[in-house]
Amino acid sequence: MVNNKTIDARILSRMFLAGAKNLEAKKEWINELNVFPVPDGDTGTNMTMTIMAAAAEVGSLGEPDMESLAKAISSGSLRGARGNSGVILSQLLRGFTRSVKNSKELDAIDIAAAMEKGVETAYKAVMKPKEGTILTVAREAAAKAVELAETAEDLDTFFQSVIAHAEETLAKTPEMLPVLKEAGVVDSGGQGLLEVYHGAYDGFLGKEIDYTQFDKAKGPAVTKIDAQTEADIKFGYCTEFIILLNQPMSEETEHEFKKFLMSLGDSIVLVADDEIVKVHVHTNHPGQAIEKALTFGALSRMKIDNMREEHQEKLIKDAEKMAKEQAEQEEKEEAAQPPKEVGFISVSVGKGMTEIFKELGVDYLIEGGQTMNPSTEDMLNAIAKVNAKTIYIFPNNKNIVLAANQARDLTEDKEIVVVPTKTIPQGITAMISYVPEKNSAENTEAMLQAIEHVKTGQITYAVRDTRIDDKEIHEGDMMGIGDHGILAVGKDRMEVAKETVAQMVDDESEVISIYYGADTEEAEAEELATALEEAYPDCDVELNAGGQPIYYYVISVE
Repeated sequence: MVNNKTIDARILSRMFLAGAKNLEAKKEWINELNVFPVPDGDTGTNMTMTIMAAAAEVGSLGEPDMESLAKAISSGSLRGARGNSGVILSQLLRGFTRSVKNSKELDAIDIAAAMEKGVETAYKAVMKPKEGTILTVAREAAAKAVELAETAEDLDTFFQSVIAHAEETLAKTPEMLPVLKEAGVVDSGGQGLLEVYHGAYDGFLGKEIDYTQFDKAKGPAVTKIDAQTEADIKFGYCTEFIILLNQPMSEETEHEFKKFLMSLGDSIVLVADDEIVKVHVHTNHPGQAIEKALTFGALSRMKIDNMREEHQEKLIKDAEKMAKEQAEQEEKEEAAQPPKEVGFISVSVGKGMTEIFKELGVDYLIEGGQTMNPSTEDMLNAIAKVNAKTIYIFPNNKNIVLAANQARDLTEDKEIVVVPTKTIPQGITAMISYVPEKNSAENTEAMLQAIEHVKTGQITYAVRDTRIDDKEIHEGDMMGIGDHGILAVGKDRMEVAKETVAQMVDDESEVISIYYGADTEEAEAEELATALEEAYPDCDVELNAGGQPIYYYVISVE
């Protein structure tokens, strides 16, 4: 390497893309570092989707200068940020790029200052920073960079020393956070950041890295950060066909058929005339869509593709175009109406949960949760679609609150109130607490007070052996996870559910709400409800079909 004392925009771009690729390659391993051994560890996924949003922007630049590179990294990661770890990573990148955007070349002193600025920006985004997290690793790496910068003779040695110190800091995170030590893991977010560092160093050395996946025209091979990606992740088959109708389809039948398709999947296109219906749906159950369609007539032009195969028939493209134009027209008509005073946005997961929020008057629902945290961009899109002066957002997951706050800060034309609900039952209680006659401040205060009285327990299974909260947990065990830790562990999920409730109920408890998941039979849920009614005669027990994945039961006590 001819110049080992400075880097320019071309080298920094190469380093960033290599860091992103290395993080993507390690994401599943990072997911497994989740403290709770639940089947929804998502730190690696969140950080990867965040950095890939920026990588797509960088990959489309061609020959960037420092200013355009900084803008691409900052804007892409900010809008693509998912989960706490993703938001923090976006803020580290945002602060770094703000510091370097007006430079032509960066030496060790410039890089150290930018790392410091990144840490400062990230700490401001977190309400109560904890030691032993990604923030600690980033801060210590920046501090080492500042310490070495003045006397650094070359960037190679400088980078090696900074990364080595970051590795030492990461290894110490279990000593800083007891929950990590008990689980026998290092901090997953810190590990993710370290993988970015390792990849960036490879890029600095000029190692051969395949960057084609970041070609924005083709889209990143790992994930496209847009609404389509969500569908690709959740639903495996692109199903298309034409129904040759036995008789014209009424508007009511068309509406019911569309609702049925929505229960199966996503990206619904349904265009009907007197003789045919054109259908397009992304689903994991194409057979069910076809069986329902056969009740209306014979099928033609049937096609079921794996979602990885990019291939569309002209007929379906025409139908999608028609549906898009119709949707755009509806959005224009909605936007043309005078804004209402108050609107509501909620994150939800599971058909039953979503129906409850709709019945309570929520205007826009974002599908997401532990397995797939909505991004800041998803929040901004939702805000844009709710035509109201004041909008309340219920994140319903502690890992989504930061993304919601970030969207609030990026919105200038509406008043956004983020109610920091950590669970779906808290979101339901907050929505019920809204009183139209009260002003924004009064309603916010009422909601905050109401959710303080909601305790939530979630029943799922362990994906590995570990020890946490003084409880031995083995792979396959049932766990009851409360607001602040593990409440119960056992082999029988009914018994674990009962013990979880027992840990939450006290003398002031009045209502026990049960939301049973997609993998729980209604009969079993009814048996649990009956047992709880007998055990707690002073409490009202409510049973609801939540339809949520992964968690057999979500149970709240108020």
